[in-house]
Amino acid sequence: MSKIDHSLFTGTKTALKEAFGHCPECGGELGIKRGKNGAFIGCLNYPQCDYKKTLSHLPSPEVIKEIEGSECPECGGILVIKKGRYGLFIGCTHFPECHHHEPINKSDDTQIMCPVCKEGHLVARTNKFGKSFFACNGYPKCKYILNSPPVKRTCPKCDWPIMVEKNTSQGRILECPQKQCHHKERVE
Repeated sequence: MSKIDHSLFTGTKTALKEAFGHCPECGGELGIKRGKNGAFIGCLNYPQCDYKKTLSHLPSPEVIKEIEGSECPECGGILVIKKGRYGLFIGCTHFPECHHHEPINKSDDTQIMCPVCKEGHLVARTNKFGKSFFACNGYPKCKYILNSPPVKRTCPKCDWPIMVEKNTSQGRILECPQKQCHHKERVE
C-alpha cells in the first residue's frame, strides 16, 4: 500500500488566500460566499466591508436574435431576444451598463381593479416554474396576489369586491379569497 505524501497539501491555505486576490475597497481577503441568489465573491471582512462581485463562470444570457428597428427606452441601444436561466426575454445590447429588460409575453390585464390598493389592475403572470398567478400591476408598491383567476363579483358574506374561480371535483365554484371568510358558491 502506498503512503500519502502530506507535504503536497501544505501550500493549500496560502494558495486559497491568493486565489481571489484582495478587496479593492478595504484590502482584506476575498473568498466565495453564498447568498439567496447563489454564490459570489465577497470580502471576508463583512459586515465592515460589503464589497462583492459575481463569479465570472456564471453563464450570461445567450443572444438569440436581434430585433430589427428596436430601440431601448432607457439608453437607445438595440434590443435583442435573450435566453436566460428563467427562459426567453427581451434585453438591451448595452448590458451591463444598461439593465433594461422586459418579458416577451406581455401580461394579460383582467381589467379587474386591485381590491387592496384600488389603483392597479390584476394581471395574469407566470412564475419561473411556469405556474400562472394573478397579481397587481402596481408591484412592488402593492403586493396583492391570487393563485386562481379573479372574478368581478362581490362576496355576499364579507363584501370583498372580488371572488376567485376554482375547478373542483364537484364542478366550478366561486370562492372568496379572504382567508377569514371561506364563502363558496357553485357555478352552474
